[in-house]
Amino acid sequence: MYLLGYDIGSSSVKAAVVDVESGKAIGVAKYPETEMAIHAPRPDWAEQDPDDWWDNVCKATRQLLRDHEIDPGEIKGIGIAYQMHGLVLVDEKFRPLRASIIWCDSRAVEIGDKAFEQMGRTACLRSLLNSPGNFTASKLRWVQQHEPELYTRAHKFMLPGDYIALKLTGQAVTTASGLSEGILWDFQKNTLSEDILNHYGIDRSLAPDIAPTCGIQGRLTAEAAEATGLAAGTPVAYRAGDQPNNALSLNTLHPGEVAATGGTSGVVYGVVDKLIYDEDSRVNSFAHVNHEPDKPRVGVLLCINGAGIQYSWMKRQVAGSSIDYGEMERLAGSAPVGAEELSILPFGNGAERMLHNRTVGGHIHNLQFNRHHRPHLFRAALEGVAFAFVYGMNILKEMGLDVNRIRVGNDNLFQSAVFSSTIATLMGSRIEVYDTTGAVGAAKAAGVGAGCYGSLEEALRQADVVEAFEPGSDKGPYQDAYGRWGRALEEALGGK
Repeated sequence: MYLLGYDIGSSSVKAAVVDVESGKAIGVAKYPETEMAIHAPRPDWAEQDPDDWWDNVCKATRQLLRDHEIDPGEIKGIGIAYQMHGLVLVDEKFRPLRASIIWCDSRAVEIGDKAFEQMGRTACLRSLLNSPGNFTASKLRWVQQHEPELYTRAHKFMLPGDYIALKLTGQAVTTASGLSEGILWDFQKNTLSEDILNHYGIDRSLAPDIAPTCGIQGRLTAEAAEATGLAAGTPVAYRAGDQPNNALSLNTLHPGEVAATGGTSGVVYGVVDKLIYDEDSRVNSFAHVNHEPDKPRVGVLLCINGAGIQYSWMKRQVAGSSIDYGEMERLAGSAPVGAEELSILPFGNGAERMLHNRTVGGHIHNLQFNRHHRPHLFRAALEGVAFAFVYGMNILKEMGLDVNRIRVGNDNLFQSAVFSSTIATLMGSRIEVYDTTGAVGAAKAAGVGAGCYGSLEEALRQADVVEAFEPGSDKGPYQDAYGRWGRALEEALGGK
């Protein structure tokens, strides 16, 4: 018996098949090989065609089944992880009315900020655990205000993962976890937030029905089976946003556990058993995949926009085609801790929530042409992102989270010993690298919803630690370097 998991990103769709008995991935596929297009009709906008996601789901699935000779009838459950905070609007025939407004689109910032003040900061934080911000509810309000004719034709709003599930099952449903990431969930009343709907003038009928995060959410239609190559009737049994799902994939389910990832952006995600929030909204709190009203499990999410994208910029602009990431790591390791006083701020990928939504930009400080060479630049780039993680983790510590042990995947910046050792040493943390991916985690969670496993703990017990980074014994040079970086950040922020 097998389980199938999808990870619907903004760059590609990843699919994985997992063997139920062993818990091992027996096949993975990614489509397309190059990145999906993100359309920006105006500055700070970002849109994608939802049917492009569906087309790539179908192609990745057929490739996976073909390459690994998998009998579709042996797949007992499907799980979906997806890019968070997006908006998809469909008509009565479940056809998209417009391109999806995705996570990195900034058009609704002012709408959310205004709602935060008008609804009352304390009231918002108590019930929503967040400012309405630039999330799904505010994006829907933008459509209502700026595209009223289209809005009147809307039958349902949904998140990206809801749309893929709709294409598979023909049913428009969402989850409490998903609604919370759209800032549409009232944690005090444990229901869709009437406060935000009323404030924005959104009819409750536009909201899909609510299904369990882990549980039967629908079954494949004959049409979807023909498009994907799967068997009709296969249950969709799990759905979650990519960051809660990444935490789940790393077996991060219980209070005190922390997961992280260092991709284009960086994320640290800690689980708590209280309805907590940050008064300054520098981090966000969402319902975790195993959240229950009488047993709260809240994921506190720190996001750093300028992370891996800064290092990939360094790869393209400085390393060039002649030096790969492995050689960059070797060269970075040859430079001393602190890169001989060279500091780099990685915040060149838009406004940073942890910096009060300031757009700081990327900065290189104290570059000396006769002293610094490629190894220093590579090390300072990695340290700059690591220092940004440390800066954000200290916010989480202020909120009472324990970051002494951090779980990460093996396909991002945490593969770098320079990067991971810097964080481990400054935070006094053990960083454990697991051999898993988001698509694999989604598949395993679907096994719980489909009844193949008795619990998430059982489904995830096979996760393997392939490497670990411990705090270094000599913390002084790291502290000195972090101190210089922090002063550079203060200067960039105008001394505030």
